[in-house]
Amino acid sequence: MNPSGFVGGNRITLLHNGAEYFPALESAIDGAQQEVHLETYIFEHDATGIRIAGALQRAAQRGVATYLLLDGFGSQDLPRKVIQEMLDAGVQVLIFRQKISPLSMRRNRLRRMHRKLAVVDASIAFVGGINIIDDLHNPEPLPPRFDYAVSIEGPLLSEIHPAARRLWMLVAWAHFNQRREDYPILHPAGKPCGSQLAAFVMRDNLRHRHDIEQAYLHAIANAGSEIIIASAYFLPGGNFRHALSAAVRRGVRVVLLLQGRVEHRLLHYATHALYGSLLDAGIEIHEYHQSYLHAKVAVIDRHWATVGSSNIDPFSLLLAREANVVVADASFAAELRLSLEQAMAEGSAQVLRESWKKQSWFIRTMSWVSYYVVRYLQGLVGYGRENDRPEYGK
Repeated sequence: MNPSGFVGGNRITLLHNGAEYFPALESAIDGAQQEVHLETYIFEHDATGIRIAGALQRAAQRGVATYLLLDGFGSQDLPRKVIQEMLDAGVQVLIFRQKISPLSMRRNRLRRMHRKLAVVDASIAFVGGINIIDDLHNPEPLPPRFDYAVSIEGPLLSEIHPAARRLWMLVAWAHFNQRREDYPILHPAGKPCGSQLAAFVMRDNLRHRHDIEQAYLHAIANAGSEIIIASAYFLPGGNFRHALSAAVRRGVRVVLLLQGRVEHRLLHYATHALYGSLLDAGIEIHEYHQSYLHAKVAVIDRHWATVGSSNIDPFSLLLAREANVVVADASFAAELRLSLEQAMAEGSAQVLRESWKKQSWFIRTMSWVSYYVVRYLQGLVGYGRENDRPEYGK
């Protein structure tokens, strides 16, 4: 992304985990006077889900136009009773691609709504990687999941609010009889309320298919000192890996903070197949073990930072609808970098090249089998050529 995509005058606040995000989101919804848009991949019926559903219902009962957009796969376990309770309270609920066939490899069925985004009164927005699910909702008793979101106030709302509205309208049209003509038309004030320069970057399957990837690649290609990337799922294509290796050759420190616990076995071991070449290139790899890593963030040269929903994997970069915020601000980048450095120091283990090379042939074979299975599945949906991406440039 070049500097022309940035908007100044914003106030952007980094939110660490659900402990900071959910109270801020609930407070914003409770203060809503005209409109609430909430998009989430997962909406779980747990203490957190009940809490946010309650805030949405209270808003709707006050006469606030309240829109909840759920992904049909990620939120498929949300009880119909819970959805009906929200509908009865006046919350408008739509499901993105509700019909799911576990045996279908049709590309359109795999295109999910992976965004985690909220906009309240066109005056404050939230973007990040945090679903509506309790931080402690893990397969085993562990500390909270490691994740981030941001709150945004200022002129950037002029891009975020229309994006939320457009996606709602698109899904409403797809539901035919659920199209509404009486949507309140809000226009973000756009008044500066801070000093931060930022951009809203999204991925869809039409005009913005490569925007998030290109934002990363442009920043990586122009990095001069340090790149830190944290991604829950990391399986980049050739262009992305080559960009990281080229940065190392320029003398840039490149650090990856990746998932250390097995959550999705196939993707986990497929990522391991890349470790050897990444370590050989001089890239540092740290695996987060303290809890489950769910973050999708990066800090480059202590000035450029991104927080959002997009992992560095085929699902996020080739199929899903995603949303990130890129911030060009030294103080914001410093706060995020400090948090990542603490996570690496206190909750992670560095993967050393010498130790990695000593792995058994069985582990190596399983990793490469997993990698090629993922690439095969990628090919079945029409994305088999991993390097068939636009070249990055300075």
